Formats: sequence, structure tokens, C-alpha cells
Amino acid sequence: MPRSRTRNAPETRAAILEAARQRFASEGFDASLSSIVADAGITKGALFHYFENKQALYLEVWTNLQTDMARDTQKAALANRSPDDPYQAILAGCRRYLEWTTRPDFQRIVLIEGRGVLGMTEWMSNERDVGREVVRSAIGYLVQRGLIADDRASTLSVIVQGALHGAGLALARNIDGVTVDSICCALDSMLRQMK
Repeated sequence: MPRSRTRNAPETRAAILEAARQRFASEGFDASLSSIVADAGITKGALFHYFENKQALYLEVWTNLQTDMARDTQKAALANRSPDDPYQAILAGCRRYLEWTTRPDFQRIVLIEGRGVLGMTEWMSNERDVGREVVRSAIGYLVQRGLIADDRASTLSVIVQGALHGAGLALARNIDGVTVDSICCALDSMLRQMK
């Protein structure tokens, strides 16, 4: 039974998003709005005050996960900048991203169901906006250090983002026994060969 309204709007919105994240992580997009509102302690009417429909709710949960991952990945990269080995920053960011792909909520919501729920156009637009900017920033650091040609940075950013996404899916699906360590080792070799 929904609780009485004692929360303010930001708290209510946060409760909805947390309940939705947990339900979408465990049940996928098939999670019912009834279960989400029950978990959040609100009514369906309150949910629709904040979100137009279930897909809009899913998009915000997906975006929040992507944004949190990007922030965490960038933080790891910045913490590992080294004048002795400039590649350490991007490799640390790649490792952190791959660690995110082992999280059940990120796997299901972002990697496995996101494209199908959001549609290819929406997914590509948002994936590019969040993920590619983090990769582009890391590649930009290598450009500044003179390790990658500036005119190749954009193309290499797309390639690295695609490789990371594919590696994340392989981890999520446990394909061929790949591990975060084995992927990071391969990425290290690949990145150091890019010019």
C-alpha cells in the first residue's frame, strides 16, 4: 500500500528511480509499473507526474547509470595520469568501465536491454553522447602528449568505444571465458599501437 506523501519532490523522484532501477535490473523492462510504485511507496498517478510513460522512466534510469559510470570512469582515468606512462590513464578508465559491465544492473539495463527498449536511434544518440565523450577525452590526453595524431582522434574514439562496448557485452554474456584482466591486457596492446 502506498505511503502517505511526506517526501518532497526530489526525494519522491529519487525513490521512483531507485525502485525502477532495482526492478529493471531484476526483471528487465517487463517489470510492472505497479511493482515499481509499490516499491517506491507512491501511486501510479504520482509516477506519471514525474514520467510520461514507462519508456521515459527506463530512459532516465539508463541515463543515470551511464552518467554514473562515465563519472566514475573519468575519475579513475584522471587519478591514474602519469607523466611516465600516459597510457595508464586511459587503461584505468577502460578497466573501470569493464568493472561496471560486471554489475547486474548495468548489464541488464544498459548493455542487454537498453537498445531494444530505447530503439536504435535513441540508444545510439545517448550512447554516443555519454560514452564517446569520456573516450574522446582520454584519447585527447594522448593527443596532447603527442602519442596519437590529432586528425585520427575522433575515429580512434569511435573504435575504442566500440571495442569497450563489445568487450562489456562479452563479459555480461560470459563469452569465451573473457575476463576484465584479459580484456585490459588486450586493450593495453591495442592502445599502445595506435598512432
